[in-house]
Amino acid sequence: MAVQRLDIHRRDRGERALVTLVGDIWPASAPLLRAALEQCLRDGMTAIDVDLTTVGSCDAKGLDVFLTASRHAGRVHACLHLHHPCAQITRLLAFTGSAPLLRDLLDPSAAGPSAGGTQTSGDRAGAPVVKDGIRLRRLTRRQVEGMSEDIADLAVAGPFLRDDFLRRLAVSARRPGFALLVAETTVLVGCVFGFPVSPVSRSEQGLQESVQRLTGCARFLLLTQVVAHQHPQRRDIGRRLQQRLLADERTELGVALLNPADRAGRAAYDSWGWRNHGEMVGLPGRGAPCVLTLFRGSGPSLPAPRAARPGRA
Repeated sequence: MAVQRLDIHRRDRGERALVTLVGDIWPASAPLLRAALEQCLRDGMTAIDVDLTTVGSCDAKGLDVFLTASRHAGRVHACLHLHHPCAQITRLLAFTGSAPLLRDLLDPSAAGPSAGGTQTSGDRAGAPVVKDGIRLRRLTRRQVEGMSEDIADLAVAGPFLRDDFLRRLAVSARRPGFALLVAETTVLVGCVFGFPVSPVSRSEQGLQESVQRLTGCARFLLLTQVVAHQHPQRRDIGRRLQQRLLADERTELGVALLNPADRAGRAAYDSWGWRNHGEMVGLPGRGAPCVLTLFRGSGPSLPAPRAARPGRA
């Protein structure tokens, strides 16, 4: 079994500590977390904010560490709060009646400038965005592996389609620059992932040339899958995921390949503002997929796609 790693970063401002965790909280990593929180109290911190943005999971031993630290903090008139938990941790807290540990969005300025910590002012650029009860969160490759089954449940139905999706996700995750975002409430409600295209094969070189001819952009992010649960805000969820991923990757253009027979997919992409350039031969995927493009943001400052007749190119 692989060793479960947990990295702990701490920043202090006066008597307030921001503890940022990266990894998973399991029996092997719980003692390290316990020691870090106890050290905060020994150092005289009266408020401990624990940022769980990049924590993929937590077991009962990890929860016990938080509860014990919270009780110890209360004895010395201090407090401990958890911020940005993933869906699994949120369910664990709710099931055990530990939700009072949670607080609303963490103000990044609360920690102030680093005081002997290891983070910089840009470390929270990829922090989750919470709006209307929906939280967008970026996953590491390791977290993607742990959540791949949940993502597949959201994406497809049927064993054959499910296995095909999991294979495509695993292949994509090995690509340089791979990035994946999920949208969560107390459960997973949406996902988008992709990677920048590099012309290492004839098909990808053809895709890059075609997209550059259509849009004037040679650099873009290939979004290999966008999924959204049957949620009342599913249209907004998909749009926010796509735009957040393009913004995080500092990429102006997203490209998707879609089976021409997928009418439901075409309707979804239309609702998100994608432009369908028609079917093109010689590109990745079965048959001649439709090429769709989406520019980040809106306004005249972004390059406008060139006119192109739908059909085969």
